[in-house]
Amino acid sequence: MLFGKILHLSTSYTNFEHRQIIDINMSANEKVHCLIIGSGPAGYTAAIYAARANLKPVLYQGMQPGGQLTITTEVENYPGYPNGIMGPQMMVDFEQQAQRMGADIRWGMVTKVDFSSRPFKAEIDEETWIEADSVIIATGASAKWLGLESEQRLNGHGVSACAVCDGFFFKGKEVAIVGAGDTACEEALYLSKLCSKVHMLVRRGEMRASKVMQARVLKTENIQIYWNSETAEVLGDDHVTGLRIRNTETGAESDIALSAFFVAIGHEPNSSLFRGILDMDEQGYLITQPGTTKTNIEGVFACGDVQDKIYRQAVSAAGTGCMAALDAERYLGAMDLH
Repeated sequence: MLFGKILHLSTSYTNFEHRQIIDINMSANEKVHCLIIGSGPAGYTAAIYAARANLKPVLYQGMQPGGQLTITTEVENYPGYPNGIMGPQMMVDFEQQAQRMGADIRWGMVTKVDFSSRPFKAEIDEETWIEADSVIIATGASAKWLGLESEQRLNGHGVSACAVCDGFFFKGKEVAIVGAGDTACEEALYLSKLCSKVHMLVRRGEMRASKVMQARVLKTENIQIYWNSETAEVLGDDHVTGLRIRNTETGAESDIALSAFFVAIGHEPNSSLFRGILDMDEQGYLITQPGTTKTNIEGVFACGDVQDKIYRQAVSAAGTGCMAALDAERYLGAMDLH
């Protein structure tokens, strides 16, 4: 199954003012042409293209090398794998291809950045510093979860945060989805075309979604809405077999037999490292110039889910990883740093 990519970054610093007093004269251990922050489809693809362009990229993988795909099961919707592939193996393939092209893939986390002057500076594991002529950010976004033990235990075994990614696996079966926004409605409608029945849990007596989206859901016959309802527990030992729901007004609990549980309560971009430095929207997604991966700082590029709140697919992340590497190559060439 294919889930949203995830990379956890340190938030040991407190605010922008604190970052401004970083000793920018601290000597760096080395200087590189292209620094890539984050692994996963976006980061590894950027590394492949940057290496082929002789940018000699250095990629720091972060806390979870390969991102959330490394904790999923089968991926069936990525081109080039006609028989599907296990998520961890797919990321091994990406990493090995990047290494074969000449990319320097390293274990470690970028814990601070200083983009106020060139070359750019990044702190690694709160210990050493590296300088870079260009930076590609591929830190991903994390799905928001309910925080249930059973939800995490069955993640990848019927629990998913991406209906578009995993709905196909439950074609013709009953599933549940929790959420009340436009994304939840969109995913419920998507599932309704594949599954025999969609049980939709809404915590309050109304949705946050737009009136148009609500109307579409309400008129879809195989979507059953449970108002004032929350998830008490995901049922099943090694795979999802049902859901225990709780009425938020009465406290009454009931069980529903089903095959999958989709969480659609939002995503959070892993962008806190760049707050106050790079432009981002109200949700924290990095803003890039239309049709490019360029951020508001020349020479710094963003790709993958950290700047994409619409598609959030491995294949689209890989595509923007390619774009970022090409943008970085052109930037370095124009600056005569290639």
